Amino acid sequence: MKRRDFIKKAGTAAVVGGVAASTTLAAPAIAQKRIDMVIVASWGRDFPGLGTGAQRFAKRVADMTDGRINVQYFAAGERVGAFDVFDEVASGNAQAYHSADYYWKGKNPGWAFFTSEPFGLTYTERAAWIHHMGGQQLWDEMADGYGLKCLPCGNTGVQMGGWFKNEIETADDLKGLKMRIPGLGGDVMAKLGASPVSLPGGQIYENLVSGAIDATEWVGPWNDYFMKFYEAAKYYYYPGMHEPGGFNSLGMNKKWWMSLSNSDQMIIQAAASTANDVMMAEFNANNGTYLAKLVSEHGVQLRPFSDEIYDSFGTASQEVYDETRQHSALVGRIYDSWLKARTEVGAWKNLSEATYYTQRNRVLGI
Repeated sequence: MKRRDFIKKAGTAAVVGGVAASTTLAAPAIAQKRIDMVIVASWGRDFPGLGTGAQRFAKRVADMTDGRINVQYFAAGERVGAFDVFDEVASGNAQAYHSADYYWKGKNPGWAFFTSEPFGLTYTERAAWIHHMGGQQLWDEMADGYGLKCLPCGNTGVQMGGWFKNEIETADDLKGLKMRIPGLGGDVMAKLGASPVSLPGGQIYENLVSGAIDATEWVGPWNDYFMKFYEAAKYYYYPGMHEPGGFNSLGMNKKWWMSLSNSDQMIIQAAASTANDVMMAEFNANNGTYLAKLVSEHGVQLRPFSDEIYDSFGTASQEVYDETRQHSALVGRIYDSWLKARTEVGAWKNLSEATYYTQRNRVLGI
C-alpha cells in the first residue's frame, strides 16, 4: 500500500472512530429518562401574580428541558387544598409545592422567617440574607426535618396593611377585630386584642362579605383588585408591618430532589430564581396602576396607619419574637441570623436607598 493511501485511509478511520466515540459518549445524555414533577399550589388557577407566576415557573422548567421533566401543575383545590400542599409533598404524593412557608407556622414557627415577618426584611434585604448571609443553609436545616428542600420562587414586595370595614384610628380599634392574617403578623394582632384567622386566598372574599371576618390582608393593589375586597370593605391601610417582602417558596420532596442530576437541580434553581425576579418586577409594574383604579373606580379610602398604631405594632412584634425564639435552638439560630441581616443590611439600605427616595421626592416635589 502506498504511503499516501495509508495515511488517507488511516485518517478516514480516525474520523469515523471519533464520531463513533462521540456518539457513544453523548448517548447517555440523549437517552435520559423522563422525570415526572407534580407541582401543587396554594393559589387559584390563572390568578394574577401568584397563580400566573407559579404557572410560569412550571412551564419554564418543562421548556428548559424540552419536556424531559414532565411537569404537571395543579392549582389550589384541583388536587389538594391550598393548605394541604405541604403534606402532599412531604409524603411524596407530589414532588413540589408553590406556596408561602409561613402557612406552616403551626408545625414550627421557624417557617415564618422564610416567607416574611413583622418589621422584617424587604425583597432586597431578604435576598442578601438567603444567598449570602446563611439564610438558605438555615432554611435547608428547617426543611430537612420535614423531608423537604426549599428555594425562593417569587416575591410580592412590601404589602399593604389590609382592608377594614371601619376606620382604624387607634390601637384600641383593633380589639375584638376578626382579621384574616397568617404568620407571625397574626400573632402580633393577637397581642393587640384582635382575633387572627388563617384562610386560603380563595375563601377570603366570602368570609369578608358574610361578616365572618371584619378585616383582611392579602397582598397589594394588583392582587387585591381582582379579589374584589372593595365590595365589602372600603378602608385600605398601609404600609403592612406584617409582610415587607414575602417570599413564595418552591418546596420539593427531598428524596426526589436528591435523585436528580446536578444539571437538573441547576435547571430548577435557575427557573426558580428567574420566577423570583420576574414576579417581583410584575408586582412593581402593576401595583400603582391598580391602586389608582381602586381609588378612582371603586371609591376605596386609602389610609396610613398612625404612628401610635405603628408603635403598638412594634411593641407587640418584639413580644412575639421574644417568645418565638424560645421555641427551639434552631429557631433561636434562625432568629439571630435574621436579626443580624436586618441590622447590617438595613443600615446600608437606610443610608443608600431610603435617603435616595427622600431626596428624589424632595427634588421632584413628590
